[in-house]
Amino acid sequence: MAPASPGNVAGLHFIPIPSMPHVQEGSFLTLHYRLSGPQGQVIIDTFAAGQPATLSLGSGELSPALEQRLLGLEEGTQTTIELAAGEAFGERQPDMVQWVARKLLNQLGDPHEQYAVGDVVQFPTPDGLGSYAGSAVEVAADGAVRFDFNHPLAGQPVKFEVQLIGVL
Repeated sequence: MAPASPGNVAGLHFIPIPSMPHVQEGSFLTLHYRLSGPQGQVIIDTFAAGQPATLSLGSGELSPALEQRLLGLEEGTQTTIELAAGEAFGERQPDMVQWVARKLLNQLGDPHEQYAVGDVVQFPTPDGLGSYAGSAVEVAADGAVRFDFNHPLAGQPVKFEVQLIGVL
C-alpha cells in the first residue's frame, strides 16, 4: 500500500477543492448591498431593486472605510458591517454649507429652473471632468440657494449589509 500523502490517504484519493476568491485591492465585485443610516433609513438598496451592483474596488464608488471592510471577504459572503459615526463618510463640515448665487446657477444650468428645499443638484467640478452634488437647504428671495455639500450620512453611524456574489 502506498504511503499516505495529501490527496492519497489510506488508498483514498481526494480532489482538492479550490478556495473561493477573496476581495483584494483592485478587485471587481458583483454584489448586493443595502446602506442605511442611524434611524434605519435606507439610502441605497440593490436587494430591493433585484439588480446587483458591479464596481471596482479603489475606484471611489464606495467610501474608503466601506472598501476597507470588504477586503479579505470571500466570494459568497453575506454580512452586516456597522461603522461608527463619521467613519463611513467623515464628519459634517459646516463650511460645506454654502450659498450659490442665482447668476452662477443660471450659468451652470437652466436659467428657468426653480429650486426648492430638498432638491439635490449636480455641479461640475472645476476641471469639468466630474461632478459633485449638493442638497438645497434654503432658497433666498433673490433666487440664491444655500446648498449642503456634505454627504447625507456624514457624521452619522452607518449600517452596510452586503452579499458578495462575485469577486474577480
